[in-house]
Amino acid sequence: MTLLIRGGTVVTHEESYRADVLCGDGRILAIGENLELPAGAEVLEAGDLLVMPGGIDPHTHMELPFMGTVASEDFYSGTAAGLAGGTTSIIDFVIPNPRQSLLEAFQQWRGWAEKSAADYGFHVAVTWWSEQVSEEMGVLVREHGINSFKHFMAYKNAIMAADDTLVASFERCLELGAMPTVHAENGELVDHLQRKLLAQGITGPEAHPLSRPAQVEGEAASRAISIAGTLGVPLYLVHVSTEDAVEQIRLARRNGQPVYGEVLPGHLLLDDGVYQSADWQFAAGHVMSPPFRPAHHQRALWQGLQSGDLQTTATDHCCFCAEQKAAGRNDFSKIPNGTAGIEDRMAVLWDAGVNSGKLSMHEFVAITSTNTAKLFNLYPRKGAVRVGADADLVLWDPQGSRTISASTHHQNVDFNIFEGRQVLGVPRHTISQGRLVCCDGDLRAVRGAGRYLPRPAWPSAYQALQRRAEQQQPLPVAR
Repeated sequence: MTLLIRGGTVVTHEESYRADVLCGDGRILAIGENLELPAGAEVLEAGDLLVMPGGIDPHTHMELPFMGTVASEDFYSGTAAGLAGGTTSIIDFVIPNPRQSLLEAFQQWRGWAEKSAADYGFHVAVTWWSEQVSEEMGVLVREHGINSFKHFMAYKNAIMAADDTLVASFERCLELGAMPTVHAENGELVDHLQRKLLAQGITGPEAHPLSRPAQVEGEAASRAISIAGTLGVPLYLVHVSTEDAVEQIRLARRNGQPVYGEVLPGHLLLDDGVYQSADWQFAAGHVMSPPFRPAHHQRALWQGLQSGDLQTTATDHCCFCAEQKAAGRNDFSKIPNGTAGIEDRMAVLWDAGVNSGKLSMHEFVAITSTNTAKLFNLYPRKGAVRVGADADLVLWDPQGSRTISASTHHQNVDFNIFEGRQVLGVPRHTISQGRLVCCDGDLRAVRGAGRYLPRPAWPSAYQALQRRAEQQQPLPVAR
């Protein structure tokens, strides 16, 4: 299929200009003014629309088995909803059970993901440690295109990685040229506070943020950054939600340490007041970890994006319906943690960020697409509007509007944390692999059309040091 996007303003993380964009064989074939229309090509008139790289969500959990249930969104419905919202690629998480082979879990997730409507990659979580895990990390990097490994510092007695595991896995990432990522919450403190609150008879959703105060994220972020800095490995912190963690990232980066941070639209816009609702189901619908914070943290998160100390935006898209959330009716610690957002991320960020003047449209492209592609070695195949890049594009209407609601969204969940929010700035058309997959609200997602995205490792520090040593001449012997 050949598609000519005629007119429109191309917007990248660096520049904007008027141009036609010709797509064919899944790639961008040409960019320029007044491009010739090939025989048989389809024409899409862009007019006043902005032509931007399709969004990349670096943090999703499709059909995740978690807390005694399975997330309601599968890889088809979730990626289809993403396409409706302008997101054309995801990086999901393979999360092995403790003692489970990483390779076995990886193949399990690959099987689930074959139904994806959009391109997908994986981070793989390290939930236990042994020589087998170390060896399988190497196989995943060399043979399966995995270049990032996740570490949960929370969820004690389940998937939490203790400090000895962090040290061993971070060191292995350094050897392999992979990026360690962390969910930064002090799991020991969370477990202690949960038990303490329950003993006091505080069992509702209002206890959730009390069990995970800002300090538990700040401490864990500091500890992970210190371990990574000592070993000399880069580090990526997922869903940063507090001023405390932003400050730890800022200090590390000012000292030259390669530390990167991700933020969710929900943490930028919602505060912990949602947990005080008299409607138990409403409050439980907002239960995710880390929780939504007191409003003053939002200022630090926006400033982190503006300063470049936070580089990416994600959703942590992990959906549980009302019936599933009800498992924690009498014990807040049993409410499945997770909220939706893959369909709404880009529109919410444009409305709250670009329309408010907090972000430029170039910064919007960077934090919704390009920075993720660069950090996880997908650029310029993804996150770019350039000849040879994948033809994953979104035609953005800055004057278009919609009201977000669970009654109209495509996400397979009965709750939306942005319910009733009217956004100005919406995706008008989404193009994946050069094919029009959402056209003015008409979703044309195809089950199984998504491709697995192998991501090459970076040259490892050990290899670089070895090459440097081989190139150096022996030192003269002192006389």
